[in-house]
Amino acid sequence: MYASVSSTGFCRMCKVKGLMGKLKSIVMIDWTLIPLFVLTVYTGLKFHGAGHSAEPELIHAWMVRHFFISFVLLIVCSFHLKSHRYWYKGVLKNGLGKKSKVTLFLSFIFLLVSITGFMLLGVSGMNTPLGLLHYKMGFVLVILGIWHILKRGSALLKINN
Repeated sequence: MYASVSSTGFCRMCKVKGLMGKLKSIVMIDWTLIPLFVLTVYTGLKFHGAGHSAEPELIHAWMVRHFFISFVLLIVCSFHLKSHRYWYKGVLKNGLGKKSKVTLFLSFIFLLVSITGFMLLGVSGMNTPLGLLHYKMGFVLVILGIWHILKRGSALLKINN
C-alpha cells in the first residue's frame, strides 16, 4: 500500500510501513544541505577574493576548501535529488504543469555550476572565462537556492517538530 505526503511536499510515494523512516532521512538530508550550501557560498567568495591578491598560497588554500566543501555538497545533493526522484519523473512524464519552475531552473543551474567546477580542475591560471562563468552562475544558483529554501523552509520546520 502507498501513501502520498503531498501536504509536506516530501516523499510523494512511500510505502506506509517505512514512511516515517524515509521522511526522517529526507529531513536529515535537507537540514544537512543548508550549512553545506552556506559554506560553499562562503568558500567560493573567499576563493574569488583571494584571486585578487598576489598570494598563490592563499588562493590555493581557498580553492582546496571550496572544492572539498562543494564536493560534499554535491554528494548530499545527489541523495536529495534521489529522495525527490518522483518529482523529476513527474515532470518528465506529465510536463511541468503546476510544478515549480524555480526548482527545475535551480536543478539546471546546479548541474551547470557543478560541470564547470569540475572543468576548472584542469584549468591553470586565474580569471579564465570559464572561471568567471562559474562565478556568475554561482550567483544565480545562490539566489535560486535561497528562494528554494525559503519556499520549503516552513514545511521542513513542521516536519522537524
